[in-house]
Amino acid sequence: MKSYVTLFLPLLLLFGTMTSAQDFTKYEKKEFVAAGKTLPYRILLPQNFQSNKRYPVVLFLHGSGERGYDNQAQLTHGASLFLKEKLREKYPAIVVFPQCSVNSSWSKIDVNGDFPNREFIFYEDAEPTSDMILLEGLLKQIGKTYKVDKRRIYVGGLSMGGFGTFELVRRNPKLFAAAFPICGGANPRISDQLKKLDWWVFHGAADKVVPEKCSGQMVEAMKEKGINVKYSVYPGVGHNSWDNAFAEPELLPWLFSKSK
Repeated sequence: MKSYVTLFLPLLLLFGTMTSAQDFTKYEKKEFVAAGKTLPYRILLPQNFQSNKRYPVVLFLHGSGERGYDNQAQLTHGASLFLKEKLREKYPAIVVFPQCSVNSSWSKIDVNGDFPNREFIFYEDAEPTSDMILLEGLLKQIGKTYKVDKRRIYVGGLSMGGFGTFELVRRNPKLFAAAFPICGGANPRISDQLKKLDWWVFHGAADKVVPEKCSGQMVEAMKEKGINVKYSVYPGVGHNSWDNAFAEPELLPWLFSKSK
């Protein structure tokens, strides 16, 4: 009997792992190429996609840990949220997850000091990174390839992608209807360029990787400009505040309710 249990347990664990693994094959693998450079991305089309129908677009920017060239790692955080059957039925949308290259980032940011006492330097008007240029090109291509509801284009991201969310909106202030940066930040002086959309900002109060003040200072500056911004700070939560953000039952209803 003991030998049967010994053989059965590994099979049970393997089966459990296989059944709990998320199937991301519904996100089609694609690449955007411009000026000899490539931006891998995954795209999820609505269920029962109709080419003659207009759909909102959700762009999600990953963090530094998911950079690469495999066109897979960028789905680690957030992709499963948009695969939930009921949500796909209720909020049909084109969902895009681009992947930043290893030696680049979504925005130019410098860091002074060493962890955990480092300070982030956010620029007011920095030159775009190569991947930011590719990202903007990808958005234009999606608009040409599919019928997009231009009143309902959304962007969000975590950590490096949270930084990138602020930067992409700064560079394209009239493009988006709503944005949701998670554990990110930016230079508060750019707030004037963030007025034309709604915001929901998230951060963990105990974040030692990107201090909460990076978001807090932005939210304070945005409120002073009269920008419609919500701020969720999670006590005791570290850098992985994206888990809390994705668990917010109102996140997608809030997002898809926004229109220019």
